[in-house]
Amino acid sequence: MEIHRQKYFGKFGGMYVPSILETTFDELTQAYQEARSDPAFWDGFAQYMRSYSGRPTPLTFAENLTGYLGGAKIYIKREDLNHTGAHKINNVIGQGLLAKRMGKKRVIAETGAGQHGVATATMAAKFGFECEIYMGEVDVKRQRPNVFWMEKLGAKVNVVKDGTRTLKDAINATFRDWAYSMETTHYVLGTACGPYPFPEMVAWFQSIVGKEAKKQILDVEDRLPNHVYACVGGGSNSLGIFSGFMDDKDVELVGVEAGGLGLDTGKHAARLASKDGKIGIAEGMKTVFLQTEEGQMMETHSISAGLDYVGISPILADLHERKRIRFEAATDDEVVEALRLALRKEGIVPALESAHAFAQAFKEAPRMGKDEIIVINQSGRGDKDIFTVADALKDRAWEDFIIQKAEEYRAGR
Repeated sequence: MEIHRQKYFGKFGGMYVPSILETTFDELTQAYQEARSDPAFWDGFAQYMRSYSGRPTPLTFAENLTGYLGGAKIYIKREDLNHTGAHKINNVIGQGLLAKRMGKKRVIAETGAGQHGVATATMAAKFGFECEIYMGEVDVKRQRPNVFWMEKLGAKVNVVKDGTRTLKDAINATFRDWAYSMETTHYVLGTACGPYPFPEMVAWFQSIVGKEAKKQILDVEDRLPNHVYACVGGGSNSLGIFSGFMDDKDVELVGVEAGGLGLDTGKHAARLASKDGKIGIAEGMKTVFLQTEEGQMMETHSISAGLDYVGISPILADLHERKRIRFEAATDDEVVEALRLALRKEGIVPALESAHAFAQAFKEAPRMGKDEIIVINQSGRGDKDIFTVADALKDRAWEDFIIQKAEEYRAGR
């Protein structure tokens, strides 16, 4: 089988790796392309997702939100109901099966919000891999519950203290590990970024979301939605649900980035919705990064640990340039308010990442006709964000509880 290397999506993508990793990427690319052309591989993957993760995830009609906002009918694709609480399990099970196919014994991964780390550790326990996770020191502090579960699942969590101590630096540390362990190790990259074949491969495994969502909305409404919303960090959940509607030109696809403290403050992570995104080559790919005029990577900010990545999937960069996806940004304040509204009106708890998609949909739904249909991808649930959310909501009872538990812990030592 011929290996297709250095694949681009328009002018974005590629495989920019040091020579020491070229053989590893050739092996991975061949294994992926062979698996993709083998229907039995996808069938086995889909069976694992049904029996282990609980797919298909439901498409929930948000009746209360629809009535409250007074515009379009709102449906929510419930990826939060996956095993481990997010869409991340789709990708890691797929890559785990690929790693087994290649005869690897160890898996490594980066994580920001922690959901990919938990999913990778879960997959490693299920398939019997040795597992190490790299996570920035900043993210470790704000996502401590996920660190706890990674460790209990048997993974070693390596705290990255370089640079901004967030996702970008965790990715760099994981690539350094892989350079010295490639014979036995597979890097389970968590988003649709990095060198080829990772962007395409991750998007392929996540396409199970879009396949389901399209069938489900046709079953209940007998027509396609007018608009589909998804949050955008690296791009895995958005490409997952968008893939189901990519060829349906009457369906508008809306990607929502982290607006942070506002696009005019510089404290955000909006690569395509702001003027700060510029084309560059880093972390194995050519795509749009948040950069200064001198080409230095900017520091990012988001209330959500999973959306503060400095770059974006090269596939999304291409789709933006071709005007197939509209990109917007939601601020931290808008996200917290959207989370509060989803809690009170529907009894659901979106992750802070997912709440960005909710925020933009909530802004736009009232201006739409009652005959229009919205689908929001709820990429994960908000349990992991309890510390950040409680702080943002200034919940005094929660603060008192944490202080009390800390005092009890110190007294018991």
